[in-house]
Amino acid sequence: MKEAAFWEPLADNCVRCGLCFHACRIADGHVGFCGVRLNQAGRLVTLVDDNVVSLSLDPVEKKPLFHFLPGSGTLSLGTYGCNFSCLFCQNYGISRAVSDTGRFQAGQHVTPEALCSYALEHGIRSISFTYNEPTVFYELLYPTACLAKDKGLHTIMVTNGSMSASCLATLAPVISAANVDLKSWNKEFYAKICHGSRDVVLENLKSMKKAGWWLEITTLLIPGLNDSEEELRSIAAFIRDDLGPETPWHVSAFFPTYRMTDRPATPPEKVALACRYGREEGLFFVYGGNVSSSENETTLCPHCHAACTMRRGFRVLSTSLGRCPQCDAPIAGLWE
Repeated sequence: MKEAAFWEPLADNCVRCGLCFHACRIADGHVGFCGVRLNQAGRLVTLVDDNVVSLSLDPVEKKPLFHFLPGSGTLSLGTYGCNFSCLFCQNYGISRAVSDTGRFQAGQHVTPEALCSYALEHGIRSISFTYNEPTVFYELLYPTACLAKDKGLHTIMVTNGSMSASCLATLAPVISAANVDLKSWNKEFYAKICHGSRDVVLENLKSMKKAGWWLEITTLLIPGLNDSEEELRSIAAFIRDDLGPETPWHVSAFFPTYRMTDRPATPPEKVALACRYGREEGLFFVYGGNVSSSENETTLCPHCHAACTMRRGFRVLSTSLGRCPQCDAPIAGLWE
């Protein structure tokens, strides 16, 4: 097994993992919170490395990224493990599989060279690290992102945004874009529902912005838990003030799953209302997801409100490629 990055030895054959905010102290023969970093006789190793369990070609809109190479495909991959334990996880079959069952199954072994070669041969412009939390497979993520940059490919992270400052500093020069979950404005929600830290996410978002990543934010609306007007307006205000009003915000409907089947699905009208709050708080681009209506999928010019990019689901119906067709104002993002 490959030695993991970001760790230090401690007394009694223990190690300290420095990959994410948990900073797990791991005893010999045990794994960290993510379930995929093992202390092997005083040496931290990764159980995933190049072991990919999900690999497919997705529309970039599925990440979701609406302002980054719209209409293009992205080579998407993920492994086992996660440094969160969200009760509502929609990908728990891979993100929590090892921690929940204690069993680890081999997937498809890939290399950075193979991933980049496939993308280049098939005219794919980006590689996405997604499905589970990409931070936990850093040992594949980082060399792939470095090679992709050298080859002229873009790289995307779909992440909970809770990597350590050291990890983020190494990723900063080689990642092009990210969709980051801002799951709630409530610190207690993060701690009890996700086993995460809101403040770590907020600080990392600001660091990603400073690093020049194209950012889009996603909030899953769970009825009665994180969907109050006050909370949604607070999230929108943070995005506006700290990331910029041009940062797209995706508000998505929740469906009961995993360990949260006691909550109803989010009504479509609640998603529409959250979109309204975001616009009223000054965000230029707010989108509704996981609902059948395409009402909140269109990119509107923030100046004259003309339709610039029209979508249905993950399909782009038409786009003006980054400029308003009516007033010629630029639309933030990477369009071609």
